[in-house]
Amino acid sequence: MADRQQERPNDEAVLDAIFNPLLPSGGEVPHGVVDETPENDESEEVRESRDLELQGVHKAEAGDMNSAIDFFNKAVLVSPERASCYNNRAQALRLRGDIIGALEDLNHAIELSNGRGKAACQAYTQRGLIRRLEGNNEDALEDFKKAACLGSTFARSQVVQMNPYAAMCNQMLSDVIGRLQAGEPDYES
Repeated sequence: MADRQQERPNDEAVLDAIFNPLLPSGGEVPHGVVDETPENDESEEVRESRDLELQGVHKAEAGDMNSAIDFFNKAVLVSPERASCYNNRAQALRLRGDIIGALEDLNHAIELSNGRGKAACQAYTQRGLIRRLEGNNEDALEDFKKAACLGSTFARSQVVQMNPYAAMCNQMLSDVIGRLQAGEPDYES
């Protein structure tokens, strides 16, 4: 059992690389979030949807995004109220290049989760990344703030990085350190 627990961080790192290729290594955005419902509270539909989702995650791990999306589509059909189905499908759609479809699914995941829990944290982070890549930094920052409040350290780092004052201070500090390392004075004469 201890060996299996030691393997989990490696498994999580692989899933991060697959589902979150834009994140730095070790970014902790929840991935493969299949559901937050306790197993003893699940209906037959939720169990079936969870199983389909897991099969989709395995297909995505194997690089077969089309099959992964097929499994995620089936999971949505079986249990359309589960936010994680839309969130995981959004990740696969994004990796396949369907940004519009990914954003639609992320919006729906946030709506279904009422902006709470692991699925919402992941959806806000993924949507923030897409928005930032599209140059919509204001909305990206809002998504990262929400994800940070839900526990994402990656989103928290993005909030700090996107703060114009922090960016200016970081640039000034970098300039001073660079001049000191080059043997130049840390002030202009």
